[in-house]
Amino acid sequence: MSDRPMVHCSQPHVTVVEVNMSFRQVFLSLVFVPGVVLAQGSTAAQAMALKAPTTLPIIFTRSVSAANSHAGDVVLAKTVQSVQLANGMVAPSGTTVTGHVVAADKFAFDTTPYAHQKSSTLSIRFDSMDIAGQQIPLNVTVRAMASPIASSDAREAAGSDIDPVATVTQIGGDKLIPSQTEVRNMDGDIVAYNKHGGVYAHLISNGRCDGSDVEVSVGIYSASACGLYGFTNISASEFGSSSAPSTLTLVSSRTSPQIWKHSTALLEVVPTEQSVASR
Repeated sequence: MSDRPMVHCSQPHVTVVEVNMSFRQVFLSLVFVPGVVLAQGSTAAQAMALKAPTTLPIIFTRSVSAANSHAGDVVLAKTVQSVQLANGMVAPSGTTVTGHVVAADKFAFDTTPYAHQKSSTLSIRFDSMDIAGQQIPLNVTVRAMASPIASSDAREAAGSDIDPVATVTQIGGDKLIPSQTEVRNMDGDIVAYNKHGGVYAHLISNGRCDGSDVEVSVGIYSASACGLYGFTNISASEFGSSSAPSTLTLVSSRTSPQIWKHSTALLEVVPTEQSVASR
């Protein structure tokens, strides 16, 4: 008989409860991995996606200036008219539109005799809309934008003995009479309709801006509105393109470009692959 001590190998005792708990942990780890959660959110966002040529009439709820802004600063606006979504839902007026400052270079006057002043730039990007708790990505061009004064003028009737019907001039020149449904251009043609909830139109081509036969929200803008209104000494070098999607870049060699609080804009949704800079 061997003098070596006997070694007893006991098998671990696994209970049914432990097996069930292990299975549950594995199950949960598979269900709640980040990719699955993102996929679920992405599906919901896709269902509420905005189709071209949907438009978003917006108003900026805070000022943003090249003089004191920095890359990454938040840009906030909200819609001023309801917007139809791809799944048939409607994003109500007041829906938040969020963006950020891409670059800001304030104006600095060069006192050197005969100096060519260096341009100051402000570049922002529109990122998303918050619809029912979902962040819907935006791919837009800025079809038109107006200063607070120009925007205010498009909301108020001139009102005088000469014009007893209180005609309102939309940004871009179309004429709206509050008591009538039809909105007419300067030639007297019906180009839009004043309905419950706002003004709707088929967009009319004008310069870089394309036309369309789909009725969209235009707010206080004319069907042919295109470009900047009321931004003195400021121009735009970018309105949104395939190389700079959803990006607006303002430039000036006389002042620091800024978008004042209560400025308005008409954003137009475009296909992802479409370049809108050359339109």
